[in-house]
Amino acid sequence: MNKKLAARIEEIAVRLTNQLSVVETAGELNAVQEVHNIFMEMDYYKKNPQDLQWVHVPNDKLGRKSLIARMRGGKGNSKKTIVMIGHIDTVGISDYGVLKDFAHRPYELTEEFKKVASTLPPEARKDLESGEYLFGRGLFDMKTGDAIIMAVMEEIQKDIENFEGNLIYAAVCDEESNSFGMLSVVPELVKIRDAEGLDYLALLDTDYMTSEYEGDENKYVYIGTVGKLMPSFYVVGKETHVGESFKGIDANQIASAITCRINLNADFCDVAEGEVSLPPITLKQRDLKPEYSVQTVQYANLFFNYATHTSTPDEVLEKMIKAADEAFQSSIDNLNTQYERFCKLANRQYKKLPWKSRVISYEELYNTVKAELGDKLDAKIKELSDKMLKDESIDQRDFALKIVELTHHLWSDREPIVIVYFTPPYYPHIYVEGKRPKEKALLEAVADAVNTTKSDYKLVYKKFFPYISDLSYAAAPKDPKIIENFKNNMPGFGTKYDLPLEDMQKLDLPVLDIGAFGKDAHRFTERIEKKYSFEVAPVLVYKTIMNLLK
Repeated sequence: MNKKLAARIEEIAVRLTNQLSVVETAGELNAVQEVHNIFMEMDYYKKNPQDLQWVHVPNDKLGRKSLIARMRGGKGNSKKTIVMIGHIDTVGISDYGVLKDFAHRPYELTEEFKKVASTLPPEARKDLESGEYLFGRGLFDMKTGDAIIMAVMEEIQKDIENFEGNLIYAAVCDEESNSFGMLSVVPELVKIRDAEGLDYLALLDTDYMTSEYEGDENKYVYIGTVGKLMPSFYVVGKETHVGESFKGIDANQIASAITCRINLNADFCDVAEGEVSLPPITLKQRDLKPEYSVQTVQYANLFFNYATHTSTPDEVLEKMIKAADEAFQSSIDNLNTQYERFCKLANRQYKKLPWKSRVISYEELYNTVKAELGDKLDAKIKELSDKMLKDESIDQRDFALKIVELTHHLWSDREPIVIVYFTPPYYPHIYVEGKRPKEKALLEAVADAVNTTKSDYKLVYKKFFPYISDLSYAAAPKDPKIIENFKNNMPGFGTKYDLPLEDMQKLDLPVLDIGAFGKDAHRFTERIEKKYSFEVAPVLVYKTIMNLLK
C-alpha cells in the first residue's frame, strides 16, 4: 500500500479519535457527524449526496444515529455488493485519571505518556519507546478500522467509472453497549438490497485484532464470528431458621454448586475445525434476599457468558438444564453427608433429608403456571412489564429476572427448584464452513488476499472472530423451532429486549474481520501498531473486496 494512502488512513483515524464519543453520550453524534463530514469532502459524495443515509436509533433519548454510505461503481451494471461496518463509539475515559483530557488526542497523549513512562506497564513502556505505536481511546477500538474503510473507499472513488460493483459502509453507534446502532441498520440493509435487487456477497468488519496469547507474533484475519448466550438460573431453596438449618436447603449452596459445575468448564467449549470457544464464565451470582434476618436464603440468581461456535440456543439450554440438575443433586448429596456427620456428633438419629433435584426451563414454568391461572398470568406479566418499562433503572437483565420471579411466585408449587432461562443479549455465532457458494467465495477471496500480500508479518486467517461484535447480526438460525425455543425461554423478549431476527435471517451473510493491530483495548494503554494498521491491513481489505467483486 502506498505511503500516501497510509498517511491518509492515519489522518482520518486521528481525526475520528479527536471526536470523543463515549458510548451513551452525545459524543456519539459528533463522531458520526465527522464521518459524514469526511465523506462529503470526497468528489463522489459531492456529486451524490443522496448516497449518504442517516439511520436513527428508534426512541433514543440522545437522538443517536448511524450513517450508511453507498458507493456505486460506474462500470457495467453489477449488482454485486460488499457490505462493511464499523462502530464509532468507545468505552469511557475515567481510567486515564489525570490524563483523561488527552485520552482522545493521540499525538498529545503519546507525548504525555513519555513524561510518565516509568509508571506504565512494562510492555506498554517498551512499545511507547519503540516509536512504533500510537496511543488513544478508540484509536484501536476501532476508529483506525473505520479509517481504513473510509480511505479505501476514497481511493476507489477517484476512478469510480472503472470500478465494477457496489460498496455499502455503515458507521454504527452504540456497539460498546447494546448494539442499537447495528440493530437499527440491519432492517435498512435488507430494504436497500430488496429495493434495488442487490447481491450482497459478505459483511466485512474492521474491528480490532490483537495477539491471542503471550508471545503470539501472528496477525489474523477472521472469517466468521463467535456467538454469545447468557444462560441464567433462578434458584429456589427452602427457607428455615438458622437454628434449624438442616430443615431447609440454602439457595446459595445450590447456586454455588451450579457455578462450580459450569464456570470455566471446558466440557462446554465448542470445537469447530480445531478452533475452540472459551468456556462459560459467571457474570453475576447473587442471592435475592432483600433484608438481613436469621432466615436462610430462599432465592438466588446467576448467569453466565457462554460463547458458541456451533451450539444453538436450544442445545445450550439442554446442556445447562442437565448441568444444573447435576449440581442440584450434588448439593443434596453433600447436605445429606453433612447432616449424617452432624447427627453422629450430636448423638441423634439420622434420617435422609427429603429434597429432590428439580430443574425446568422457563418455558416449562410458564406453561405450568398458565395451566393453573389461564389468561390471568399473561395479564400479570403485562402489568409488571408495563411498570418496569417506565423505570429506566431496570436494565434488560433485571427485567428478565423479575418476570421469572413473578411467574414462579404465582405458581402453587413452593418446593425447591431451579429454573433455567436466557438473559439478554444474544449474539448468534456465524460459522463460515464453505458449503454455500458465498461462503466458498469468501474463503477463497481471503485466502488469496493473505497469500499474495507480502509483508514482514506472519499473516494467518482463522475461523471465528473471537470477540463479541456487531458481526453477529448478519445472520440468525433459520430453524423456526430453534427461534421459538429461544424466544420462549427469554422472558421479556419483544418488550424490553428485541432483535430483528427476521431481517437477520434474510440478510444471512458470511462475515469476516480484518482489523488494525494493537494492544490493550478498553485499557488506558490502548494503542495501535502503526505499520501494520496503516500499511498492511488496508491491503488485505482492498484485495478481499476486489477478489469478491471479480
